[in-house]
Amino acid sequence: MSTIELRHHIIEKLSLIDDDSFLKAIQTIIESKVNEGVYKLSDFQKKRVDSGREQIRKGQTISNEALQKEIDQWLNTK
Repeated sequence: MSTIELRHHIIEKLSLIDDDSFLKAIQTIIESKVNEGVYKLSDFQKKRVDSGREQIRKGQTISNEALQKEIDQWLNTK
């Protein structure tokens, strides 16, 4: 069965189903596949990204090595 034939077969079978919860589950699966690879950020996340970009622009960065040292120091004080 080709992809097109399979798609039509599934559509035919779905049109016969009246179970709302089952159809909603199928909708969730379909939407997750359609939106695959697309990640939507919340307003809070967008602001945090913008803030990070601004810090980079201003040179307010730290090397990974320096950060690791800070983390190690913090963990050793707890």
